[in-house]
Amino acid sequence: MTGGAVLVLNRSFLPIHITDVKKALCLLYRGLAKVVDHEYSLVDFLSWMELSAESDKESIGLVNRTIRIPRVILLTFYDKIPTRTVRFSRLNVFLRDNNTCQYCQKRFSKSGLNLDHVVPVSHGGKTNWENVVCSCVPCNIKKGGRTPQQAGMALMKQPIKPHWSIILRLLSRPRFHEAWKPFLNMIDYSYWNVELAE
Repeated sequence: MTGGAVLVLNRSFLPIHITDVKKALCLLYRGLAKVVDHEYSLVDFLSWMELSAESDKESIGLVNRTIRIPRVILLTFYDKIPTRTVRFSRLNVFLRDNNTCQYCQKRFSKSGLNLDHVVPVSHGGKTNWENVVCSCVPCNIKKGGRTPQQAGMALMKQPIKPHWSIILRLLSRPRFHEAWKPFLNMIDYSYWNVELAE
């Protein structure tokens, strides 16, 4: 289960990010978003509060009542598609390289991997997408402060900066809520987002 995760859509029903329940409820309360229910109807905060929180549904307790957790919300003010670049982070390098050592080609847990500069910093290598790869500890020790060629080790593939869309990032999550599927499935996504003819 995804815990307190809520999928956020823009006004065009495009998924733009995931937030927590507290932020989602704040957006609803301030009128900046509406809940998208299972019938794709838009429900404002007061109407959502009126709906009874059934015991078999996910809910949270407030001071004087229980409220169902919204799983998908639609922003009422945001129509743009996010064009953020992929952040250069350890997690994103692991995602790009699929938790696979780029030298021995074996998959590891995150704790079994570290990051390696293909061209070592001591040889003028930069810390960027094109020069950093996942490496298991034994391969990293074997390579040392040398280039792959000097160490006699071949790279699995040349590292590049990824260009992931928000949908691909959301689909790569190990688990997501059932209510998100219509907005993450590419066929349903196309259905909801194709421009309609007059």
